[in-house]
Amino acid sequence: MQPAPFDPTADAASLAPPLPPKKDRRGRLMATLDNVYFFLGAASAAWLAYLVLSQSFSHGFQYLWFLIVFYALLAYLLLPRLHSMLTHIYVPDYFIGRARTNEGLLGDPVNLALFGSEAQLHTAMLAAGWHRADEVGFRSALRIVTSTLSRRSYSDAPVSPLYLFGNIQDFTYQQEVDGNPAKRHHVRFWKTPEGWLLPGGYEAEWMAAGTYDRNVGISLFTLQVTHRIERETDRERDHIVATLQDANPEGVFTVIRNFSTGYHAVNGGGDAITTDGDLPIVDLTRVPVSAEGAASAEVVDSAPLPADATLLGHVVLDTARDSAASNRVKRPISIYLSYLLMIIRGAIGALSVIAVFATWADSVAAVRIDLPSGAGIDGDQLADIAVWVIVGLAIVAFVGYLVLAQLVFVGYNWARFVVMTLSLITVASVAIEFVNNQADLGTTTGLVNLSFDILLLFALSSPDARAFARERRLGRRERRAARAAAARSAATPPPAALAA
Repeated sequence: MQPAPFDPTADAASLAPPLPPKKDRRGRLMATLDNVYFFLGAASAAWLAYLVLSQSFSHGFQYLWFLIVFYALLAYLLLPRLHSMLTHIYVPDYFIGRARTNEGLLGDPVNLALFGSEAQLHTAMLAAGWHRADEVGFRSALRIVTSTLSRRSYSDAPVSPLYLFGNIQDFTYQQEVDGNPAKRHHVRFWKTPEGWLLPGGYEAEWMAAGTYDRNVGISLFTLQVTHRIERETDRERDHIVATLQDANPEGVFTVIRNFSTGYHAVNGGGDAITTDGDLPIVDLTRVPVSAEGAASAEVVDSAPLPADATLLGHVVLDTARDSAASNRVKRPISIYLSYLLMIIRGAIGALSVIAVFATWADSVAAVRIDLPSGAGIDGDQLADIAVWVIVGLAIVAFVGYLVLAQLVFVGYNWARFVVMTLSLITVASVAIEFVNNQADLGTTTGLVNLSFDILLLFALSSPDARAFARERRLGRRERRAARAAAARSAATPPPAALAA
């Protein structure tokens, strides 16, 4: 684990990092459009927050509860996206010994380096009395809120995502304190990229960030409800090492003294943190793998999606209810949210169109059309025909929107752009009408419909939604290439046949 000696004769080109592959023209266009929609999503969310705030004061005290909605929009939509745009500019995109939040803010200090397979890490942590945390999901998020309010134990409570090497943590372990979910020890683990070295030339297969949650509070930067961590992060680091050392005598434990300069800073939630800069090295390569450790290391992929829409809906609900469903692979929460919003938005839109034209049909009932043959069509017949035509078109539009929703759920990037464009057109048309005529958006109709389109635009333009669509696109491209290669291989006769 000592750094390699400096070789002044080494080729400078061999020391330089490899250049990233050039994006194709379509990829560059998609990235540009994503950035545009990302900004427009932030602007739309800001406008929605303004509308909600103004409605809460302009319609009397009965709408003061809108302030809660305004807080949710500000804390969970607008401020995180503003931080995402700003941190992309000023936060370094390389390893500096700190994890990053989903918004790009500097998070907890990375204070452990480890060696060993994933199964060996799971074995060692389980033997040391740690519990593997559930991944963030709908059910697990609801459970941690209820357990915190009722002060009930939840030893497998999920931990908020942090990023290192551009990836969310591979897994997290934690220990509750006195059965109180507001207090816990926890440590996140990341697999290092192949060939990656720590500053100074040290090797590591895993990096980890351990901190202690002391209570629940409000984030300084986003105003979200979150855990607040203990200032002295070195205590948690030493606690993790001590528990591993006591339970795993086969492990080798060393320390790189003064690996980094000791510092005082704040994490992504605004909590003060300090460290002395030492980096423990935990070598678990000699730890025998237990059955529990091997089972924890198994990668469980999602089942293939059925073609039937009803079965697909069951898969969505079952996956959403699964508290252990990973938010690192397959579908992020923003995709589930978008799917639900599209179903509700499509139904509301179809019913609104039918209601409008049903009212219009009443005025048509008094009209009579005389045909050249002498016969005529009275208003009632004309109204019935018009209503059935409109109902049919509304149903067709609703079914088409559901198809788009399923394509977005599966991961087709073009479908995501189509939905964002449709929502943007709606938002822009309402905004133009609002600015030109100062139209009053009804709290039960216009504002609700506008909220659905803005939330859709916001969710589908999020980084995790675009990353999901990009990964699915690359996966489909790889599968097509594999099928094409298999077809070429099957069409090519074997050498023996050529010789004959």
